[in-house]
Amino acid sequence: MSTVGTQVSFADMGTPLKRATFVVVDLETTGGAPGAQALTEIGAVKARGGQVLTDFFTLVNPGVAIPAQITMLTGITNAMVAGAPGVRTCVEAFLDWADLLAGDVVLVAHNARFDVGHLRGAAAALGLEWPEPRVLDTLALARKAWTRSEVPNHKLGTLAAFVGSQTRPTHRALDDACATVDVLHAALEVMAPLGVTHLEDLATASDPVPVRRRAKSRLADDLPSSPGIYQFRSAADQVLYVGSAVDLRRRVRSYFTAAEKRSKVAQMLDTTVSVRHIATPTLIEARVRELRMIAELDPPVNRRSRAPRRQPWLHLTGGTGPGVEPRLALTTVLPTEEAGHAIGPFASRSRGQEALRAAESVLRLRRWDGHELRRVRTDDAPAEPEEALACLSGTVDLVAAPLLERIATLSRAERYEEAGTWTDRLRCLLRGAARAERVRPLLACPHLMAARRREGGGWELVVVRWGVLAGSMTTAPGADPRPAVELLRASARVVDKPDHVGQVASIEETSLLADWVLDTGARIVEVDGDATVLTWPVGAAARHHKVLASEN
Repeated sequence: MSTVGTQVSFADMGTPLKRATFVVVDLETTGGAPGAQALTEIGAVKARGGQVLTDFFTLVNPGVAIPAQITMLTGITNAMVAGAPGVRTCVEAFLDWADLLAGDVVLVAHNARFDVGHLRGAAAALGLEWPEPRVLDTLALARKAWTRSEVPNHKLGTLAAFVGSQTRPTHRALDDACATVDVLHAALEVMAPLGVTHLEDLATASDPVPVRRRAKSRLADDLPSSPGIYQFRSAADQVLYVGSAVDLRRRVRSYFTAAEKRSKVAQMLDTTVSVRHIATPTLIEARVRELRMIAELDPPVNRRSRAPRRQPWLHLTGGTGPGVEPRLALTTVLPTEEAGHAIGPFASRSRGQEALRAAESVLRLRRWDGHELRRVRTDDAPAEPEEALACLSGTVDLVAAPLLERIATLSRAERYEEAGTWTDRLRCLLRGAARAERVRPLLACPHLMAARRREGGGWELVVVRWGVLAGSMTTAPGADPRPAVELLRASARVVDKPDHVGQVASIEETSLLADWVLDTGARIVEVDGDATVLTWPVGAAARHHKVLASEN
């Protein structure tokens, strides 16, 4: 499949911690609840790349008396703050200095709930906008970096002495902020081998993840920040799990954080020793390749897409000749020529059987022998095969409308259990019909090229042939897309019309492509064959969205 290379932005790659700006803050307060009359002192330090850049300090006049016990703890007296600026002036000055809206800034505090809570509370009480920055708590980080066997507790004074800080915490804001900077740098140095190396890692740095598992995040270090598929592999080189991602590095790293909650995946991560990848030009190509690889390799941890060719279709079999009675039946081998006159595939054979019962009860290609039906309908005249073909070809209303009337009749008679049974059967039929309507246009199309605008500029181009992804490509922002269209048309995979549906690509692949190609936002660049296949019939299943959306 074709590709055009594009430069990956720094934003896509993530921000290394050495380029992040840490605003380390400490507050002294009156001991009251967060609000406009709590702050007595603000001290803060800006640091980047392990170096202190600048600091901020101010006493704050809270407008209320400082309790004696607070003065004994901090040494800040009422006389000291009497001539200090008010809370509004100080908070505004801090926010202006901190520049918390910048994308690479992290607000840091030891026991951040206290300090950030007071800053947020003061801003709210004063009607100031709080920027909601990224916050890092060095207390939580230190608990991950050093166990109780290394330090007796995780108080700031204990940690500052442990890491050799030149500043002793004194319960004064700037001294405590300077000591917190030294604790921060030491903790990040300890956490770096465990995978905390980028700004994006800080959100999960203090999560309760086993150290051995977090350390494996280094397996993502050499992955590109681009679309593709990834494989987790065991020591025996067995493929344990296959996935796809818009950003390979970021997605694989996320497995080694507390964001990953699946127990089976967690067990898999403990046995993983390597991660392999295949970069793709587009996300849709990555997702298609993921489906194909799961079907081919059958990884033990993947749960979906493991038997896509076993799903049944509802079609018309038999004929109109003497002694050959047409009837509805389920099949897992659907000739391509019949794809336009079949419903499905269904998620399971049991759901297909329920859909068959729903259709047969109305179409009557053979005499119905269901006792419940005889109580609500007495016309046993069989339908013509043409009516069945019309239903299977897109006019599912031919069955849905009578069934809805039947359900309403049963409900009025307070036969709710029977009404529920027929509703479930109708829902199975409609879901199969909706799926068929979705994939039918692509299954009947020998060549289709579609395009979508990329978020950062340029285009994504995709070629689909007979329901199969034949190629994809991206164009650079501002570039003329016409040469790429010509190149993709010529280089896309040649796909012969298959003998039966699913012979070349699973129906899941075709469904995925239909979502990409036929939804809002995509533009049809070119199409071969009958363009009317891209339209939907008036009596399509989608009009019964209330039934489709309800639970089984």
